[in-house]
Amino acid sequence: MTRQIALLRGINVGKNNRIAMADLRAVLGELGYEAVKTHLISGNAIFTSSKPPRAVAEEVAQAIDKDLLAGIKVVVLSRSELARVIADNPLPKAADDGSKFLVLFLSAKIDPAALDDLDPADFAPEEFRLGEHEIYVWCRNGIQDSKLMKALAKQDLGVTATARNWNTVTRLLELAST
Repeated sequence: MTRQIALLRGINVGKNNRIAMADLRAVLGELGYEAVKTHLISGNAIFTSSKPPRAVAEEVAQAIDKDLLAGIKVVVLSRSELARVIADNPLPKAADDGSKFLVLFLSAKIDPAALDDLDPADFAPEEFRLGEHEIYVWCRNGIQDSKLMKALAKQDLGVTATARNWNTVTRLLELAST
């Protein structure tokens, strides 16, 4: 049994795709996951499971589709994978302002060529780095008007991607460690 983190994509943003966290916890419990917790209302769940994260992601997405809301994508990673994401941070100064530093969690590795048409010079002072299954994004002037985030949202990465700010990323690791 391992601690895992499910990240739901695009829920509870504005008035669209609303899911109550109590309902999400109930669905995860019905799937047999144990010690289920949620963090914030943006679709972050921590639980224990013996299944591999990719299988959990499919199972959770299907259950949400059936019981709560159709078409929600889910990325799941283990506690150790999340710890690696934090340890591998290639932009350590960005972590000083966690609300402007994001991690785009990817459901699978992508070909680095998928980012070739994003010239870093076009987005300065914003920066991004490709990790193992994630993209680190530093929006120095804030996320709201970030040219880089808008460009990344338009990229066809061929995988599910969902973003969390650094404050949430580190808090999720804390919650998965208890």
